[in-house]
Amino acid sequence: MRIVVANVNTTEAVTEAIRQQAVKVASSTTEIVAVTPDFGAGSVEGNFESYLAAVAVMDRVSRLEEPFDALVLAGFGEHGKEGLAELFDVPVVDITEAAAHTACLIGRRYAVVTSLRRTLGQIHDRLQLIGLTGRCAALRAAEIPVLELEADEDRAATRIVEEARLAVEQDGADVILLGCAGMAGLAERIEAEVGVPVVDGVAAAVSLAEALVSQNLTTSKRAYPTPSPKPLKGWPLQ
Repeated sequence: MRIVVANVNTTEAVTEAIRQQAVKVASSTTEIVAVTPDFGAGSVEGNFESYLAAVAVMDRVSRLEEPFDALVLAGFGEHGKEGLAELFDVPVVDITEAAAHTACLIGRRYAVVTSLRRTLGQIHDRLQLIGLTGRCAALRAAEIPVLELEADEDRAATRIVEEARLAVEQDGADVILLGCAGMAGLAERIEAEVGVPVVDGVAAAVSLAEALVSQNLTTSKRAYPTPSPKPLKGWPLQ
């Protein structure tokens, strides 16, 4: 099985962190191919950068020469999942959806702890689109930019723990979602501090992608029809 995991920003260190988390949870027979967009923002922290990333990821993945069995979109609350699902027949798993669905299997209410407050709106919109806002106890932000999460992991973990505790004690959450792909690898540490299950979106998405492929399930083209054949000026972009 071959799974492509697409980072939404152009920072290679983030792509590598995502790749490592994906490999950690994937089966030994699964090949993980992590890709970075060729253009876009170094970190995606708002709607403008997210829409730009959506085009960049579609461009990057559409130019892959080797076939793959599933695609993971590794950006929390990002745009582009529906476009990718139209472009490809294989399962396309968004880490926001994967994390939220996983949380609903192991708890009643979940909370998201993400990087910056400015991203909360688009995360809410994604959860609303998939119909899971009713199970969301809170959306919280550690107020640490994406690229500082890896630069100072101890500070990042401390702030995430603080917000996660508030989500449990004040908001009534019984599962925490790490709302940023840049938080990959922190789940066990946060869970040990907070005492409730912590879901890493990359891990959840890779595991769900493997399950879908193992069941020979593909994207429904009734829901996501293949784009109509027509001239596309300047596409692919690179």
